[in-house]
Amino acid sequence: MKIARIRTESGTDFVVSGSDGGWTPLSDLDIQATTTDEIIAQAESIRAAASSRVSSVTVDESNLLSPVVRPGKILAVGLNYVDHAKETGAKTPSSPVIFAKYTSSLNGPYADVEIGSSITDQADYEVELAVIIGKPAKKVSAVDAMEYVFGYAVANDVSSRDHQRKDTQFSRSKSADTFCPIGPWITTADEVGELASLQLTSTVNGEPRQSGVVSDMVFDIPTLIEHLSATMTLETGDVILTGTPPGVGLGMTPETFLVPGDVVECTVQGLGTIRNRFVEAV
Repeated sequence: MKIARIRTESGTDFVVSGSDGGWTPLSDLDIQATTTDEIIAQAESIRAAASSRVSSVTVDESNLLSPVVRPGKILAVGLNYVDHAKETGAKTPSSPVIFAKYTSSLNGPYADVEIGSSITDQADYEVELAVIIGKPAKKVSAVDAMEYVFGYAVANDVSSRDHQRKDTQFSRSKSADTFCPIGPWITTADEVGELASLQLTSTVNGEPRQSGVVSDMVFDIPTLIEHLSATMTLETGDVILTGTPPGVGLGMTPETFLVPGDVVECTVQGLGTIRNRFVEAV
């Protein structure tokens, strides 16, 4: 099942993929939900109701919004691909490097990302597999960790490298408004199948930049969930950004950062593509 969120004439609505490959608004199913955790709580009812309905709306770049709404936490993992660590001049970490990406950075899968001199002169892109937590997880073992995953999406962990260098940590540099495009929808875990072979790619203005597969992660998803839940409760609807493969602007020679007008596409095999234009902040 895929869950997306769209702009409508009266506001916004979640929509669910049907058996015919189209989309049905939850309002047509007499199901009410305004946040991602409310979607997760009603997932089985949504699945059952959608299975017998004919799709009635179109979902495309013009109306898709972030499918993640009001998560308690967005947790991100730095340097989780060996070759990405190498290209940045960092050592491969011996334990997960965790930072917060604040929820005010959430952005739509096809919305503009604001950069420019008032925000950053060194904007960078990072395609990532996003994990959406499906139920509270506290002190969960890696063996059981995947039982706590609701689904997956594509994310771009947009980064301000100049602030990252000044601050010597990641949170502010990763959390500017619009710096977390995510989508185009949430695909439930049962539809994804084998994660290890999924390919992640990104392009800038059509030029291939990043490429990697999930199996290249230093710390896999079960390990990350075990590590995080050891000290904090992962709540329903929380998001984990699992790291990025090599090919970022910071790793190029010379370093090559985004400028207003650039368009970045991020793709995770089987989960879709998000596309964002970078614009000068007003």
